[in-house]
Amino acid sequence: MKEEHDNAIATLKRGGLILYPTDTVWGIGCDATNADAIEKVYQLKKRAESKALICLVSDFKMLQQYVEEIPEVAYDILKYAVKPTTIIYDDPIRISENLIAPDNTLGFRVCRNKFCNFLLKKFRKPIVSTSANISGAPTPRKFSEIDPIILEGVDYIVNLDRNKKSLAPSAIIKLTKDGKVTIIRE
Repeated sequence: MKEEHDNAIATLKRGGLILYPTDTVWGIGCDATNADAIEKVYQLKKRAESKALICLVSDFKMLQQYVEEIPEVAYDILKYAVKPTTIIYDDPIRISENLIAPDNTLGFRVCRNKFCNFLLKKFRKPIVSTSANISGAPTPRKFSEIDPIILEGVDYIVNLDRNKKSLAPSAIIKLTKDGKVTIIRE
């Protein structure tokens, strides 16, 4: 697994795209602070830039470095969540501008997948995570269902969990600074 981490980190550091197993589905990832890399993700997915992507972080400590103010309720939501949960926060900071939604929000997920968590801790920055499909196409549930365009469009494919069936995409909750909670996807 060390070689996979090293190769993925080298790719991320040079602004490349990785295809990697996450705590939910196979994801296309890049450095969340690199505008050029994020632009490559939008182009590969044929996704409108107005449709925001999400970021993975290793823990609350990393999350606190990239969100201006985390409402207290976020900690409770994540503590009691039974499935991977992405929370959309107001006022992200130290993130590439082309990743932030027009309403100045961005979704983050504290990732509990062993590979991803170690990758995030070693990379020391959030990593973009978006499903490995062309925008509008079904989300692949296993590696063999990933479109060849995606496979050819990334710079590194992590060689782990290729036979494992993915879980469903994460739950998505929008949380405003004043504590208002909106469920986007259960």
